[in-house]
Amino acid sequence: MTERGGAERGRIERPGAQRRSQGAERPRPASEGQSRNPALDALDRAIVLATQDGLPITERPYHAVAETVGTSAEDVMARMTRLLNAGVIRRIGLVPNHYALGYRFNGMTVWDVADEHVAEAGRRVGGLDFVSHCYQRPRHLPDWPYSLFAMIHARERAVADQLVERIAECLGPLSRGHLVLFSSRILKKTGLRL
Repeated sequence: MTERGGAERGRIERPGAQRRSQGAERPRPASEGQSRNPALDALDRAIVLATQDGLPITERPYHAVAETVGTSAEDVMARMTRLLNAGVIRRIGLVPNHYALGYRFNGMTVWDVADEHVAEAGRRVGGLDFVSHCYQRPRHLPDWPYSLFAMIHARERAVADQLVERIAECLGPLSRGHLVLFSSRILKKTGLRL
């Protein structure tokens, strides 16, 4: 774990929804020497509470957290790494405000892909550099046949349309149809809560 500053808000996420986005994430078996559900001591809890709304926006966020909770930055990073490896914290990543960065056309593309092909389709789409999230969700027939979801971001509608076309080309005949649901406002994103 290294410390970097930036304009985006750091996010600490609890185990749950699967996504591919900016941030470090890997499966962690319990056999990595850590208990899957380690007890949180008072300092662990203080660190989680200090970071549950995101890491401070500063050049040295772990130092700022350390100052808040009364320990060293190295201890904060070591404890967060332990909690990450144990699965208490699922991932640490960036949550950019796309609107503030000029990306006004943020679209969740939804694709009707046969169940037996959705894993392959997800690997293809998730590998595209312009897709920030890609995951499978249950379909709700007959009204909602879509099972593969992929998020795109663009500054102009024409560019967003081109990105959707690139996904369609990537999927080829695996896609039996799709929609694009453009966001109309920013919803609050939250991570781990105590």
